[in-house]
Amino acid sequence: MTKPTAPIEFGGDTVRPRWVSPNITHNGDVLLRELTAICPTSTHISDLAEHARDWWPLAMRWALQSQVPQLPLVVVSPRNTDEVQRVMSVCATHDMPVTVTAGRSGVSGASVPVFGGVVLNINELQGVVSVDRHSGVIEVLAGTFGPDLEREATKSGLTVGHFPQSFDISTVGGWVACLGAGQFSTRYGKISDMVVGLEVVLADGSVIRTGGAPAAAHGPNVTAMFIGSEGTLGIITRVWLRAHDIAPVRRKAAYFFPTFTAGMLAMRGALRADATPAVLRLYDAVESQRSHGGDGTNSTLIVLDDGEQEIVDATLAVVDRYALAHGATRTTEERVDHWLAHRNDTSGLQALTKKGFVIDTMEVAAPWSQMAAVYSGVCDTVMAVNGARGVSAHVSHSYLDGACIYFTLVGTTSSREINEASTDEHQALYLAIWNAGQRAALAAGGNLSHHHGVGLNRGRFMREAMGEAFEVLVAMKRTLDPHDLLNPGKLGFPTQRGPVPFA
Repeated sequence: MTKPTAPIEFGGDTVRPRWVSPNITHNGDVLLRELTAICPTSTHISDLAEHARDWWPLAMRWALQSQVPQLPLVVVSPRNTDEVQRVMSVCATHDMPVTVTAGRSGVSGASVPVFGGVVLNINELQGVVSVDRHSGVIEVLAGTFGPDLEREATKSGLTVGHFPQSFDISTVGGWVACLGAGQFSTRYGKISDMVVGLEVVLADGSVIRTGGAPAAAHGPNVTAMFIGSEGTLGIITRVWLRAHDIAPVRRKAAYFFPTFTAGMLAMRGALRADATPAVLRLYDAVESQRSHGGDGTNSTLIVLDDGEQEIVDATLAVVDRYALAHGATRTTEERVDHWLAHRNDTSGLQALTKKGFVIDTMEVAAPWSQMAAVYSGVCDTVMAVNGARGVSAHVSHSYLDGACIYFTLVGTTSSREINEASTDEHQALYLAIWNAGQRAALAAGGNLSHHHGVGLNRGRFMREAMGEAFEVLVAMKRTLDPHDLLNPGKLGFPTQRGPVPFA
């Protein structure tokens, strides 16, 4: 069984919450006794601290001072759907907020228990339950990690095709709850394209099953309500996923473009011609030089496709035609091999955080017609922030109508020493860079997020991004979770439990 890998270790022996604990009225002894009778629980400070955070870069900075955003009262680890139901019934009786966690690989603070309460860890819901080889559908429990899922799928000659950067430390339930995208998504789609159906425990402890057929026309898609809901509407306990036959052929190619814009035009042309290689990633001059052999002025496109020989050959031929038509020169496919070998390495992010840099990534999607404006708008606006030191980007996932552009944002404060004052300054600059970058993306025609989700970090932008449509989500939350038990304080939802940081 794959286990989650913790981000930056805590900087001391005593862990403390950075935020003032909420005033929750409860009978702690009774609550713990009732939860312990259901499933394994822990109140050990090390377990509480690890389950109080994820890979949110701001939380990693706080960890250097042995701080977490907030500590839960207890971590519960149900082993099956029945135990999840019983936990929810107890928490409802005690009006206790519940934050669902799994691999905790998210980077937006979705796993942070804003108001303390109970952390419901689904990592014990492990394993592939069944494989329908003929239909290509896999039934899997939500706490199953990526490598364990693919290992079982491979035994039947199948692959789900979902390979996010967090593949080794993320779970199926997390992929669905946060609407993830894998690095081969141009061929296989996002996780929303893979879900056939769900089993979900609602806030009142009832269980529903959604979907189950290749297509349906019996009203709005209930399955879609929970994909991307980040644990605020229900607890995903079981997932049915579409799977593909393992591809017999893989081909790779790489190109240098004179400009980032030229590369985007070539990508758009290939996609509009229905060429959808599994990987189609374009790096701007900064990232190209840093990691992909660029000379500091050109951009690098890497291409990889899996499938039947005829389809792969045709796809690569179309990409090649559009690349050359927009001024590209071919380079060696070893650049793709280099990316494959290092694509999940996040050690650089952690190293810079330990050195005191303000650093994060921001991914948004935009129509092809707005891509250049989003790129220049974010770069120019962020670099105007006092303390910003660098912005770079790559196009990571592409579609018929647009693509995801993935920014890396870097800043420095007056002091990079790790102490309370510098951490406060770090946080202020972090928020200033995010406010500038996210609002510049929205103003230029981009969306709020492509695959990192909203969590806590982006909640303040939800109304700006969605307009009046956000009220529909609020109405869904109030209907499905009227007592605001599930992951309160996330997705920008209003809450009566207290003030939400960064709202």
